[in-house]
Amino acid sequence: MNTSQILQELNFKAVRSSGAGGQHVNKVSTKIDLSFSVEDSNGLTNTEKERIHRKIGHRLTKEGILQMQCDESRSQHRNKDLAIARFLNLIEDALKVKKKRRKTKPSRSSIEKRLKHKKKNAQKKTNRGKPQID
Repeated sequence: MNTSQILQELNFKAVRSSGAGGQHVNKVSTKIDLSFSVEDSNGLTNTEKERIHRKIGHRLTKEGILQMQCDESRSQHRNKDLAIARFLNLIEDALKVKKKRRKTKPSRSSIEKRLKHKKKNAQKKTNRGKPQID
């Protein structure tokens, strides 16, 4: 993954943010719409593109475009920075390869320890009962 190349391929669009905010919200476009075309990206290899489609394909449009929005802050620049950070986080998580799990069996001492503990608990519970008089 070539991060600098990917950052150049990002498309930003500033739109008016929704919600409360008085007169200021009606005048200023602070919400950021980020879009990134996975298919046309030169910063990703073909295997990385396939992995992205597998992991976050549900977030892509039919054309293979990833869209994100950010309107947390009242500042357009802050929203842009937040959107970029989230986008890079999402892409990095999608490209991580999970480690294969190796099957292991418990050691002999751990098995013995578990059985001793079970016997001790069972003995404790039998001692709580009424004593038998013979």
